[in-house]
Amino acid sequence: MKDFFVIEESIGSRVDVFVSNQNIGLTRSYAQKLIDQGFVKVNDRKTKASYRLKRDDKVSIEIPPPKKLEVKPEKIPLDIIYEDDDLIVVNKAKGMVVHPAAGNYSGTLVNALLYHCKKLSPIGGVLRPGIVHRLDKDTSGLLVVAKNEKAHLSLSKQIKERKAARTYVALVHGVLKQNQGIIEARMGRHPVHRKKMAVISQIMSRVSSLKSREAITYYKVLERFKNYTLIEVKLKTGRTHQIRVHMSHIGHPVVGDQTYGKRKNEFGIKGQVLHAGLLGFVHPSTGKYMEFKTPETKEIKDIVARLRKGAG
Repeated sequence: MKDFFVIEESIGSRVDVFVSNQNIGLTRSYAQKLIDQGFVKVNDRKTKASYRLKRDDKVSIEIPPPKKLEVKPEKIPLDIIYEDDDLIVVNKAKGMVVHPAAGNYSGTLVNALLYHCKKLSPIGGVLRPGIVHRLDKDTSGLLVVAKNEKAHLSLSKQIKERKAARTYVALVHGVLKQNQGIIEARMGRHPVHRKKMAVISQIMSRVSSLKSREAITYYKVLERFKNYTLIEVKLKTGRTHQIRVHMSHIGHPVVGDQTYGKRKNEFGIKGQVLHAGLLGFVHPSTGKYMEFKTPETKEIKDIVARLRKGAG
């Protein structure tokens, strides 16, 4: 517990602002959280973040010890495509988060894997054990997870060096004119909406110092409809939200993508129509190339069947 007394220059300040200005490493948002939880008191009484300080008020701040991060195994059904002592290949369901994060520590693929196989590679840390690459929550399909350090390092290297094969199927808005194409557009954090990614041009990078990384996407038309196109997508790079950002960038956002598309959702679905249908890599122990395929989800098949009947 640390006590601070209000002096002339702080009279009238909000208590949350006062706490965050005390040079003890607290942000204003965290200060507000501590106040809400009763860890900050004024004159030994609980207070509100909006309280305006008076002369000689005593502000007592208690910083609770950090909670120990722990991911608990959970009995959640998994669609396991392949498994051995080094790795496991899973067909992730749409709607499942890959690994725990702040505010979401249960119901994830990692929780399910820890129950199923007990041990995963520790390289990813407590929250991401065994996770070599990820799929967005609403993207379904194939994911490989490492059970030990050797497998983790090998698979990560293959992905980093672009030696792993990853192919997706997506339904996008509009009718693509070219039968195939390549999108080369650097990506980085959105300059305003920090939870989103965006195409960052070289001019933008030079002017605003926005960081960006190379991003390359190949696409091929599988089938055209009146207002939509079913495409196959291959990644040369693997940036966060790459397919979704790139397709939106060329004016053909993925159907159901409310973050980068926001087009009319006439199919009544939640989340983007995007499926990781093929995954290939060299096995870390045997040195043999392995390739796995899984068909599109029932949701995608139903939508395509509807489109073939002339709806859209």
